[in-house]
Amino acid sequence: MVSSGRLLKRVLVGRAMRSDKLGETLLPKKIALPVFASDALSSVAYAPDEILLTLGMAGAALAMTHSWKVALAVAVVMLVIVLSYRQNVHAYPSGGGDYEVANTNLGPRAGLTVASALLVDYVLTVAVSVSSAVQNAGAAFTFVRGHEAVVAVVLVLLLTTMNLRGVRESGTAFALPTYLFMATVLGMALIGFVRKSTGDLPLAESAALELRPEPGYEVLGTLAMVFLLLRAFSSGASALTGVEAISNGVPAFQKPKSRNAATTLLMMGLLSVTMLLSMVTLATWTKVKFADDPHLQLYRDGEPVGESYVQDTVMGQVAKSVFDGFHPGVVLVSVVTGLILVLAANTAFNGFPVLGSILAKDGYLPRQLHTRGDRLAFSNGILILAGAAALLILIYDAEVTKLIQLYVVGVFVSFTISQIGMTRHWNRHLAIEEDPAARRSMQRKRVITVVGAVMSGTVLAVVLATKFLHGAGFAVAAMVVLFALMVGIHRHYQRVREELSVREGDTKQQLLPSRVHAIVLVSTIHKPTLRALAYAQATRPSVLEAVTVDVEPEDTSRLQAEWVRRGIPVPLKALDSPYREITRPVVDYVKSIRSGNPRDLVVVYIPQYVLGHWWEQILHNQSALRLRARLILTPGVMISSVPWQLASSEGLEERMDGPAAGDVRRGEL
Repeated sequence: MVSSGRLLKRVLVGRAMRSDKLGETLLPKKIALPVFASDALSSVAYAPDEILLTLGMAGAALAMTHSWKVALAVAVVMLVIVLSYRQNVHAYPSGGGDYEVANTNLGPRAGLTVASALLVDYVLTVAVSVSSAVQNAGAAFTFVRGHEAVVAVVLVLLLTTMNLRGVRESGTAFALPTYLFMATVLGMALIGFVRKSTGDLPLAESAALELRPEPGYEVLGTLAMVFLLLRAFSSGASALTGVEAISNGVPAFQKPKSRNAATTLLMMGLLSVTMLLSMVTLATWTKVKFADDPHLQLYRDGEPVGESYVQDTVMGQVAKSVFDGFHPGVVLVSVVTGLILVLAANTAFNGFPVLGSILAKDGYLPRQLHTRGDRLAFSNGILILAGAAALLILIYDAEVTKLIQLYVVGVFVSFTISQIGMTRHWNRHLAIEEDPAARRSMQRKRVITVVGAVMSGTVLAVVLATKFLHGAGFAVAAMVVLFALMVGIHRHYQRVREELSVREGDTKQQLLPSRVHAIVLVSTIHKPTLRALAYAQATRPSVLEAVTVDVEPEDTSRLQAEWVRRGIPVPLKALDSPYREITRPVVDYVKSIRSGNPRDLVVVYIPQYVLGHWWEQILHNQSALRLRARLILTPGVMISSVPWQLASSEGLEERMDGPAAGDVRRGEL
């Protein structure tokens, strides 16, 4: 009988997939482009807004004369970063991306700095993209206005469900809207250029309005002008977010992985630059006026436009000009823009869980993030990303203008450190390479990475200088907190590993002569395992065997080799687990023993250790609890927990008498 909860899960997520089906989830380039590039491509929907909005603080003249220059600077930086990242995907194809580059070439602290920056940026990508989509939808669907935050959270939940179904399945669903968006924007640009060349391009509706400077920006000195231009550039640099996603997602590509990823990266860069420059150019030609506070800055016939005025996005105003007299074209632009902004969050849903898995494997995040779910997606990472993004949306009430201030800083931290790491990578290889042709190639690549490092570092400095007090400081604070948290988690795992490590001679010392039938569950060779084996032998069973569940074949092979090397005189059996479950294979195996020998008593020994603090429980899985819950219902089976008290549990017995009795925690490695 399937429980209602399990049935609902299967309806939403789909049937579980075997581990050997992982290859079927890999993406061809035509699917990988919309999956990983939608974030960068979608920035054309809000990056021009941010450029014009910032320049518009000083009035319409500055916005009209300098917006295309700022956009061109953003485009140049993007192309340089794309060329640099094409090297990353070839040199480090394992999916670690900037984290792996920094960790390998600059050390763990640099790697953690990059990782914390990327994790924060992924959360902001979801929050900004979905919030922007809702605001764009509000122009066409008035019922959304006033409920933007609720609608945005619902969209995040829908994205979460899609991604829990698996990378390939979600990518296929998102491919059509992404390609439709590209075709629509490029088609609109082509029509706009043709109408401009024939003198038939109408001005935007806002062109007739007067855009007045904000108080204090009426007259700008040279220094103030430069600062405002730099601030506009840092806001427009949001177009570069998403470039790093492909380097983090190389394992999701079909073979040859690196070449396909590099090709997709180049396609993304060229498309993003083309669309961004096209939109800013059309906005300049149609004289779009865009203000931070339109009710105070925009005037009609010498009077403020008032609260009744609704300011469309830059793309919306351009679409009305280009498709003047053809309203379906305006509707199409509005719909596909809203869709692409929602789907842009999908880039983060593919990047965040993969990076979280790598960090968990390295011991910097809870180990649960390293495990794939039923659909071979990193489900825990997806859920954490969705929860953090939804919380941000609610805090900032889905206002893009506020959220965008937190944006960009994280991705340029990763850009800068990554390119410095790649420069050191080529320096190291040049020191040992003797072939002249190979050296010339490496030297060219090193020049690109040096230029990339200088440019991204300059942009990072500009972003921090112009946006720190406007919200970027909160993003930096979040990175610092996340960095400290990961360091603390790593120290905890390292402390536990050292405390449980088996020294030479411990095996013979703790294993006793055999005499009782038992099954000892094993995940690795450490002190709790050896104690459980010793206790099982002390009961003198007629049959004694150690059992492990083959969830990760590489880990199982290492365990078997270590088992043989240490000469442990107990046979080790590996149970197959095609769906990466632990509980079911063990329960089925125990039942098979009972069915073959109904009068036998099966004793299952579960080694575990006792934790002294509630927060430590979060960092360890609960497989022992699930196993006990299932095995206790099986007739003829006894469960024996073999505890190992960690140092943190000292004094726990005294605390049991007081209000802290609920602090008793047990974990299983």
